[in-house]
Amino acid sequence: MPRLSSLLFGGIACALLVAEGVMAQTRSYAAWAAESAMRRGQGKGLDASGNSLVNYEHGELQWALRLLYERTGNQTYYDYILSGASNVVADDGTVGGRYSLSDYSLDPLRTGPTFLYLYQQTKDQKWKTAADTFKKQLETHPRTAQGQFWHKKIYPYQGWLDGVYMGDVFYAQYVKDFQSTNVSAWGDIVNQIANMALMSIQVPGVQNYNGLLYHGYDYSKKAVWAAPDRGHSPEVWNRALGWYTMALVDVLDILPDGSGRLQVLNIIQTLAPRIRDAADKATGVWWLVMTQPGREGNYFESSGSAMFVYSLLKAVRKGYVADYDGSIVRAATKAYNYMTANWVIPNPDGTMGWTNTVMVGSLSGTGDYQVFAQPSTPTKRANLAAITSK
Repeated sequence: MPRLSSLLFGGIACALLVAEGVMAQTRSYAAWAAESAMRRGQGKGLDASGNSLVNYEHGELQWALRLLYERTGNQTYYDYILSGASNVVADDGTVGGRYSLSDYSLDPLRTGPTFLYLYQQTKDQKWKTAADTFKKQLETHPRTAQGQFWHKKIYPYQGWLDGVYMGDVFYAQYVKDFQSTNVSAWGDIVNQIANMALMSIQVPGVQNYNGLLYHGYDYSKKAVWAAPDRGHSPEVWNRALGWYTMALVDVLDILPDGSGRLQVLNIIQTLAPRIRDAADKATGVWWLVMTQPGREGNYFESSGSAMFVYSLLKAVRKGYVADYDGSIVRAATKAYNYMTANWVIPNPDGTMGWTNTVMVGSLSGTGDYQVFAQPSTPTKRANLAAITSK
């Protein structure tokens, strides 16, 4: 049976590539989604007014376009990446797009892998200079006493699952490219990942236990939502966990043997079957708030579900997770089939739209169920527009 071409999903202007599965159509959803996003000018380093903008959603789309380019050889994808990155990096390597190192936010660093990739491809020093700027941020970025990067300066002492994806994929690739023998740097990356799991994983006996990870934690325990034991937030949010699992499988592509790699493997091997088991039995996809399945206001959410499909299939394909009975691949394929049947929207102009993506998910407020739940099913969106998620 034919391989499932890399699947590009939006909804948060994110692009998720599913590497294995079954697909009956000739034209891949990946190509359709990519062409649709490019026609709309999304993920191109510009805001809605055409001003330069460093944005994690753009970096994520560029990552997906790169993988699609490597699979298909379609130069259009590479050219779009180069054009978008050039909108935020000046000829001298200065990072524009309203980026400020002193904000100490991990989110902008998601565009860093694009800079590293373009340096590898072009050897143009400006891309190395831009990447160096992001690396300098990490060198002075505020941390908890355990060494965890704060998600943002405005959220002191807080580690979020999102931040591992935003910061540590770039961090790992930078170290591999320029500091491959830096043992302490590899240890720091693994500590970021492992400590996040340690501080946020559910423990048996808690209400609504599924063994997954809460959205984040506050080391100082001062946030209104911080639990008294470890300071973790009260709910398992599917997209935050999706960011984290994508980070695991992407960082495993980069980590060398002997760097703490076994710790990261152990985490994805622990989480993968639990994510499989947390899927809705009828549809195969995942609830927005995974600790409150079926509760009024909860719903099947598309961006986190896509992230899980990506993470599970890649983990099996790359041998990071053993799937002896095939249940993980079957679960991910079932979810994929539901997503393409229910959440892909053919627009009148021939572009692909996407629906059922959560509008906002943040720990800036109470962090409880009401932050995530909506009184009704999310409005269908006719394009892959950028949606605030912080």
